[in-house]
Amino acid sequence: MTVWLSAGIIFTLLAIAFILLKWGNLQCVGVTPVKTFTFIAILFTSGLDVGLIMFPLTEFAGYADIKASPEYAFTNPLAIEFGFWGFLIWGFYFLTCFYFCVIEPKVKFFEIPWVKFINNLVIIGTCAFTAFLLLSNLPWYLPSLGDGESIIPSFYLIVFAAIAFAVYSSTSLKYVRFLSITTTWVFIGLIAFMWASAFVFGDSAMSSYTNNLALIGGYFTNLDQFVLPLNDYHEFYLFWWFAWSIMIGQFTSRFVGGLKTYQVLAAMLIFPSIPIAAWFSVLYHYHEAGIPTAGIRNFAMVFVGVVFVINSLDSLIRLYTDNLNLTVSRLGKRNYILFNIVALSLLTLLFKLNFLQIQWVGALVIGLFFSCFGYIAYSKYKTVSKIDSSPKDNLIDFRKIESVN
Repeated sequence: MTVWLSAGIIFTLLAIAFILLKWGNLQCVGVTPVKTFTFIAILFTSGLDVGLIMFPLTEFAGYADIKASPEYAFTNPLAIEFGFWGFLIWGFYFLTCFYFCVIEPKVKFFEIPWVKFINNLVIIGTCAFTAFLLLSNLPWYLPSLGDGESIIPSFYLIVFAAIAFAVYSSTSLKYVRFLSITTTWVFIGLIAFMWASAFVFGDSAMSSYTNNLALIGGYFTNLDQFVLPLNDYHEFYLFWWFAWSIMIGQFTSRFVGGLKTYQVLAAMLIFPSIPIAAWFSVLYHYHEAGIPTAGIRNFAMVFVGVVFVINSLDSLIRLYTDNLNLTVSRLGKRNYILFNIVALSLLTLLFKLNFLQIQWVGALVIGLFFSCFGYIAYSKYKTVSKIDSSPKDNLIDFRKIESVN
């Protein structure tokens, strides 16, 4: 699996370099373009899930234990955490976003029946994994509702409510902009709240926070260390990013609003990384200072985590229902909602039973990458080489999203 993953990463980086050389100044326009801030908000909130909120506090200590994991000794725990979530790996999303915006309309690889089938398996499986992550982390963040270890009925109810809300919001594309922008501001509010809460514990909090931000520089000075998997845990993360990449590319590509290719890449690498760095620096201060997060802080983190899950599930549900023609217009709103709630709830339980693994999903996506490249090289090379613009039918009309269901 490590060799397969490494091959996928190297291919992705080479493909990004080729796209920049050939189409760097091409204007990218999706089928439902939005303004740049809205595009970035959709990208950020759809491209991340509850793990961003809930994982770091459980991971810093492991990254600091270089006796148990000497492979982490090259930099500090905060830089490693950032490296698992920020900057370079957002290039995965850029590759698929550009492909679905500019190349797929000409190639139509994902309209081949067996490809469409695998693609929908990936999307549905990752939907369920997202809900499972929320379920599995709730005992740690809400120990007051249980014993801190077991999953109790209340936690199932929270996840079920998140799934139900996401299914309902996916019934119309007009909810996407509101949900994404709202989630972005809620996350910024959480960062501010957690920082202010930490500041109460001492006058040194501000300088500690600034020092933490500086620690993230350890990622950029050791960027080469993060390209290929450091160990099995990093491998898990990279497979997870691959699993997300193909569907986030499909979803976000429809919203690109006229940015040039190099600007899309810059937007994807830089803008999501800024709030990630701000958030991780706050959490690292809690970890280093030994500040407890019990009570209102944990509830605030869980609330934002649930909002992230709703946002992510909304975009993924929209994708697979469109692909499978299980839309509201075909099934009716009631049947659409019931079908998706039941299906995602059952699949979430399959992850809990260890019947499914996100690594398998990521490996499938890498296989799709290679298959798509082979298909283009064999039968669509001339078609792709002649591409010099986004599809002609894609016009920059920011009002279009208001009229699309």
